Amino acid sequence: MSLREVPPPLTRRGIPLERDLQVLALGSFANRFGAGAVMTTSALYFTRQVGFSAAEVALAISIGAIVGILVQVPAGQLGDTHGPRRVLTIAMTGAALTSALPVLARTPWQLALLLALLAFFERSAGSVQQGVIAQLATGGRGVLFKAYLRAVTNTAIGLGSVFGGAALVIDESWAYVSVFVLNAVFTGFAAWNSTRLPDLPPYVRVEGEPRLAVLRDWPYVVVVAITGLFSMHFFVMELGLALYISERTAAPPVMVAILLVVNTACVALFQVRLSRRADSVEAGARALVRGAVWIAAGFAIVALADRGDATFAIVVLVVGSLVHVVGEMIGSGGQWGLQMGLAPHEKQGQYQGFAGLGFSVVAVIGPPIVTLLCVEMGETGWLVLAGLMLSVALVSVPVSRWALASRERYGVLTHSG
Repeated sequence: MSLREVPPPLTRRGIPLERDLQVLALGSFANRFGAGAVMTTSALYFTRQVGFSAAEVALAISIGAIVGILVQVPAGQLGDTHGPRRVLTIAMTGAALTSALPVLARTPWQLALLLALLAFFERSAGSVQQGVIAQLATGGRGVLFKAYLRAVTNTAIGLGSVFGGAALVIDESWAYVSVFVLNAVFTGFAAWNSTRLPDLPPYVRVEGEPRLAVLRDWPYVVVVAITGLFSMHFFVMELGLALYISERTAAPPVMVAILLVVNTACVALFQVRLSRRADSVEAGARALVRGAVWIAAGFAIVALADRGDATFAIVVLVVGSLVHVVGEMIGSGGQWGLQMGLAPHEKQGQYQGFAGLGFSVVAVIGPPIVTLLCVEMGETGWLVLAGLMLSVALVSVPVSRWALASRERYGVLTHSG
């Protein structure tokens, strides 16, 4: 975006100026409120209440996430060609109906099956919604609205994690089950809310045009692989950190909820501000590098938490999490700048669905890797992850330049750059 192309204001007093963006924000808030409660408790519920091992839970999550890999791009394509709003409502309704089912699992394979069913609808909805955002938040506001939306959803996650923290304190099966039911109710509200969005016109494919053009856009494929690997840090802080605290440090288990609240509060306050410099492809790559430096430093600090008593562990965990979240916010803006800036406007559902595929692939390979490095290897594993983040981010700089220079060659003429 050039200096002359200043986007219009996005919000006033923290509320989007456009009604459609208000609806998107409200639905995302409701959806992530329930997810925040489940995110805080699910790993410990299945290990402490149901009796699965940490490795069994990680494997079940990975198997379930394979469905996310298979559904992301077709769902985005379906949204492009059949109307994004209609497809989004159907997928969100399915997610609401399946959100509470994992509590019924009594074997790891049952858990994997139920998580796969939930992932089918959740990943479909997420894929289609990214295309909706790209179509509604136009005029250079896509990255800023994603930053705003992340601040809103992290606020919701933080509030939801309060309920999750209460379940951890009560530590009874009924309390954990109620968290899953709460998630289903709020997801149902989000499904209803999606009916208030406009019926965006479907994209009519030109005769002879490949049905999934994104799969032939090799520069974009490489960029998605890079941003997917970069997103490994989310699994480190959501799954790896919870198990690391529980199994290797003297910190109380409730620290899982406390650190999630700290993370979400920081994102709510600073995400938009730290994403302003990532509104183009090249700026996004630079932001990815800056974010990786902070993330790596946070991992190195957290790695020390198993060296002392409870007080030492708590202090180290809080400091490391604060350093990490700065990198998380900067790096997220970088990811959005790359993924949105390289995609054609008329195929945003397909392209953003494919962009989400990188995250879904890491959702399969991430949990076992994170469990091995964070829990089994301890300090060394955390340092390995720090090095991975730095390496991936540095590679993104030359790759992003190549991708941007090759847009016309791959038939992409309406990208924002």
